[in-house]
Amino acid sequence: MTRFRLAILDDYQQVSGDYAPWDSLLDDGVKVSVFSAPFVSEEQAVAALAPFDIIVAMRERTRFPQDVLESLPNLKLLVTTGMANAAIDLGAAAERGIVVCGTGGSPAAAPELTWALLMAFARNLTVEENSLRAGDWQTGVGFELEGKTLGIVGLGKIGKRMAGYAKAFGMDVLAWSQNLTADAAEAAGARKVSKEELFRESDVVTLHLRLSERTEGIVGSRELRLLGPEGVLVNTARGPLVDEAALIQALEEGWIRGAALDVFDEEPLPSGHALLHSSRTVLSPHIGYVTHESYRQFYGGAFEDVKGWLSGTPVRVINA
Repeated sequence: MTRFRLAILDDYQQVSGDYAPWDSLLDDGVKVSVFSAPFVSEEQAVAALAPFDIIVAMRERTRFPQDVLESLPNLKLLVTTGMANAAIDLGAAAERGIVVCGTGGSPAAAPELTWALLMAFARNLTVEENSLRAGDWQTGVGFELEGKTLGIVGLGKIGKRMAGYAKAFGMDVLAWSQNLTADAAEAAGARKVSKEELFRESDVVTLHLRLSERTEGIVGSRELRLLGPEGVLVNTARGPLVDEAALIQALEEGWIRGAALDVFDEEPLPSGHALLHSSRTVLSPHIGYVTHESYRQFYGGAFEDVKGWLSGTPVRVINA
């Protein structure tokens, strides 16, 4: 007998069943449905999800603002992968009695992908691989990271790892964020500078901030012009940290050498988007957290959250 309906959202690769025994929830009276395609609008999401009591959301792929939550009358448990999700209105969920739980995650996944993108950009790997497969040989000239300066915007857990990687590659490291202290920067192997100094003095700037009203658009035309024609911007945090229109202009007009990006204003990135056609970009489809290790924690933790809630003892509640 079915007591609850559970939706697993945005399982793009259709792999959620590889990392947790969702079918076993039938023994608890839970019917599981998996959505592999993204919703194109909030209206579509509401129409599809209205019957469900439990929703497992993959990061911030689907938004749950107040109006969406108010349109899901059956929702009792909302699980997010990770312990923070800016796409969920936690207060609105609490007001409606919806329990929101989180999971652990891999601390290595995002910084490793960030460094991979930077290396791919520096050595023209995408262009060289495509030309090699097309029958050509050595079409461009890359650059080395040793002796260059890496500017880190946001020296949190990921930013600190980036500082360590940069030191291992023989780079100087600068850092800036609104609340960063000189002591904290020094402890991470970086030197605290102003935002203007960071963009002016860095060869590469990488962003590692959470998206908020305070950080949205924190990189715009002024910062990109300061970065200069030899500078590279790397963003694996959140697309809206950067003024996208300014970035496109910077790429088209050569204000910067280029950008390595894993995140975008609109995801999935629409076909025909200007960033897809820029020769100054290396792009990946928001895969910073898409690893076996990360998914084991995400889906495994989500399964534990559901089992805990079913037993009356929710775990990792983040809107208590």
